[in-house]
Amino acid sequence: MSSNTRPDPAAPAGPGILAAQAIEALTRDGAIRPASPYAPGQIQPASLDLRLGARAFRVRTSFLPGAGRSVSTCIAAFAFHEIDLRAGAVLETGCVYIAELQEALALPPDLAAGANPKSSTGRIDVFTRVITDHAVAFDQVEAGYAGPLYAEISPRTFPVLVRTGSRLSQIRFRRGEVRLREAELAALHARTPLVSAASPSFQGGVAVSVDLAGFDGLIGYRAKRHTGLVDVDAPGAHRIADFWEPLAADGSGMLILDPGQFYILASKESVVVPPDHAAEMVPFDPLVGEFRVHYAGFFDPGFGYAEAGGFGARAVLEVRSRDVPFLLEDGQIVGRLVYERMGAVPATLYGAGAGSNYQAQGLKLSKHFV
Repeated sequence: MSSNTRPDPAAPAGPGILAAQAIEALTRDGAIRPASPYAPGQIQPASLDLRLGARAFRVRTSFLPGAGRSVSTCIAAFAFHEIDLRAGAVLETGCVYIAELQEALALPPDLAAGANPKSSTGRIDVFTRVITDHAVAFDQVEAGYAGPLYAEISPRTFPVLVRTGSRLSQIRFRRGEVRLREAELAALHARTPLVSAASPSFQGGVAVSVDLAGFDGLIGYRAKRHTGLVDVDAPGAHRIADFWEPLAADGSGMLILDPGQFYILASKESVVVPPDHAAEMVPFDPLVGEFRVHYAGFFDPGFGYAEAGGFGARAVLEVRSRDVPFLLEDGQIVGRLVYERMGAVPATLYGAGAGSNYQAQGLKLSKHFV
């Protein structure tokens, strides 16, 4: 599934999500201020990975600073103790941590940003949100913001080993109105099919349903409790059997979500993100059930796109029921993909270079597991 004409990366940038080349320019101009040179692959096609700094703090409670307060003021009020991340540290489940990030911002007045956990972070059930000074919302950076960035980190299922330089979150920069409306989504789908569904719904974003028919005999994975720790910087170093219980396809097409349990499932539809757009999964919609289907919401330009080696890719769903058991059935709508315009096409699409771990994926755990 692909468009007939690929947009030109050399075309002038307009309103929209900033591509990798624009992120590099922001860094040169001082709008992004990294404490040390970027690591290889840190700049993604439409986002920038954020790195943990030298210190984190175990805090009593999650918080938003609100107008007039800095994050450091809140840390001073709520911190139990300081943690040195330079040699590595274990973050325990059920605890809340605030970590300094190596990237600070001095955005121009017409540029805002939004953050999300990285895909690999969400797939190990680490809940992380970016906070700024004076913030009244998580993961949102107001246009013109100048100051430090912090990450709230709360492992939910597995304890994790992190260190200075670990990359748990990513940030996107946007200029102007970027989100596509229903009619625009339908027009884009006519040009480049966005999902493999015969008659997709575009209300509130492109509808995505769950596949409980199975992949090679499996419908998903349920996380085990009381496991060892996951080293977030060690891909392929952990055995699946030590952390996950496979869920066999039994032909019923149904799965009852147990409260407090964490599941990895996959969408029934293959998803495509064209080169001139990015996408984000709506994380929670109470209209379709009391469960959350996604922690890590960014889909880069080129995800599932044929010219980048995708040929359509399933959306992996990080699922947690909220307060009550909930029945999922095969083909049930569980989330919606919101598409956003790019200001320019990235010079390299997702999947076209190194570091694209989930191109052409089906049912797939995070890169940490083998």
